[in-house]
Amino acid sequence: MSDGIQKSAGEKLQRALGMMTGNRFVGILTGLAITMIIQSSGATTVMVVSFINAGLLTLTQSVGVIFGANIGTTITAWIVSLFGFNFKISSFAIPMFGMGFFLTILKDSNCRNIGEAIMGFGLLFMGLSGLSDTFSFDPSDLKFLAEVQNLGVISILIGFVIGILVTALMHSSSAFSAIVITMAFNNIITWEVSAAMTLGSNIGSTIDAVLAAFGTNADARRSALIHVLFNVVGTLLALIFLNPLLSFVTWLSAGQNIAIRISVLHTVFKIVTTLVFVPFVPQIVRLSQFLVKDDNDGALRHYHLDFQEHTGKESTAMHIIRVEKEIADMTDVVTQMFDRLQIGFSKRSQSFIDEHAEALESAEDYCDQMHEQLVRYIIQCQHLPVTDNQRANLSLMIQITDDIEAMSDDCFSAGMLLQRSIEKKMKFPQEDMERLIPYVELARQFLQFIRININKHLDENKLAMATELEEQIDLFRKNLKKIARKRLESGADVKAELLYLDLIRQIEKIGDHAFSISELLAQTA
Repeated sequence: MSDGIQKSAGEKLQRALGMMTGNRFVGILTGLAITMIIQSSGATTVMVVSFINAGLLTLTQSVGVIFGANIGTTITAWIVSLFGFNFKISSFAIPMFGMGFFLTILKDSNCRNIGEAIMGFGLLFMGLSGLSDTFSFDPSDLKFLAEVQNLGVISILIGFVIGILVTALMHSSSAFSAIVITMAFNNIITWEVSAAMTLGSNIGSTIDAVLAAFGTNADARRSALIHVLFNVVGTLLALIFLNPLLSFVTWLSAGQNIAIRISVLHTVFKIVTTLVFVPFVPQIVRLSQFLVKDDNDGALRHYHLDFQEHTGKESTAMHIIRVEKEIADMTDVVTQMFDRLQIGFSKRSQSFIDEHAEALESAEDYCDQMHEQLVRYIIQCQHLPVTDNQRANLSLMIQITDDIEAMSDDCFSAGMLLQRSIEKKMKFPQEDMERLIPYVELARQFLQFIRININKHLDENKLAMATELEEQIDLFRKNLKKIARKRLESGADVKAELLYLDLIRQIEKIGDHAFSISELLAQTA
């Protein structure tokens, strides 16, 4: 069900998540709505961690979404308690599954995805019916659970720990809540033990955010920490005041069966903890910043990109957004390399070698690492359930990263040529170096054009702008090469002139790769 919804509307939902978090209350509503739709608070919090890492959300914005996701996850408990025991849900589950299957055989990919979601709903109701049938026996058949319920406070703690462990293993507090409700409805566990298991599941559900935070930046790790702290502290407070909480819930759900009572408990607990913590969002953010230190912003050394395939909440759109972020970062690295290179063209001296040569080499090596790991990541994305458009875009992304890495090689090669000309004390006429300045500036403009439009579809007008820049660079190159050859024929220094021609060629190659990226961006959907 979750896969089908995320494939049919997941990318739109996730883009909306990045735009609908203006303040903490809007964030709460956003997290609530998206979690209710995709039936998974884990998937929502994994999205949040990924969006922060991609720079699409701030840490403060994320807190409200995390709070809302915790409330939204209670929807499954209500589905189970309201529909699972009042009538034979399997009677319409099979027709629903059949209708969904019919949609999956249609040619339209979006219909197929919606069909998967409908099949998922059908399977959910069939599963609930199966759970009800499975657990329809006497408590004496489960000796372990029967013994646990007679230990007073210890039985509460055991139920609490079971809730944590089983939810962490299942990667779904919603699924575990359905099991707890079914067991309680069939008198296998008591009200107190079911409440303890429900509370424990809130801590176990944080496993997805923790796994998603590995290999991310400091703010993404902080958002995962906030999610853990919120659930742990809120749950411990509920345990401390368990008796008053259970009495209050019993009063609210007077006359209702235990299934409704557990759903009320789940919802009341989530809402109350949110109301308690929401006034302290700035303080919570500062605490996370104190506990998780800032990333080291030193020189580029080692690049690390992990594909989190064991979170249990795979979302292709989420991974594509991560790829887009990394491609943008790679473009920034190349742009910074070119800025250093431009300094060398304008001021060809020993200071260029001292201040920029090592940094250029480090950045080029970093881009090589990014290229290798990004291509591997994209290939892994292609193995996920993807739409036709997503598959096409992923293939284009591989080609774009190839071109960006090639530009880093060209920047480094041009830097090494400049370094050699300085070390060999080669002399160039002043007017020759001045002719290079506008040529290099054209390449810089093209690189900035790519940097601004990376990960965006280029329409005809923007592609025309890219074509014009490419033609201007080619025309400049022809004129500069013609002048250099005339100097060679008139007896100029051969080594110096050949190096000058190599510099012209390297800048032209950067323009060629920029134009190649422009053409690829024009093909994106």
